[in-house]
Amino acid sequence: MLLTMINAGRSVRFLKVNAGSGLQSRLAAMGLYPGVEMKVITNNPRGPLIVEVCGSRFILGQGMAHKIIVQ
Repeated sequence: MLLTMINAGRSVRFLKVNAGSGLQSRLAAMGLYPGVEMKVITNNPRGPLIVEVCGSRFILGQGMAHKIIVQ
């Protein structure tokens, strides 16, 4: 399931990224890598998506979030 399909308040597990190594490296630098648990704080289809990972919050654009596969 794509991260953009998850409602606010739900926790999910990061599975993989359907993108090149540049985006994968950028996400890994933020602590977003396969197996990590994340909570969706805000998911507005017309704005950025906010996720919380290990107590830190990150803002992801819809294009970037649309490439992240979660469970």
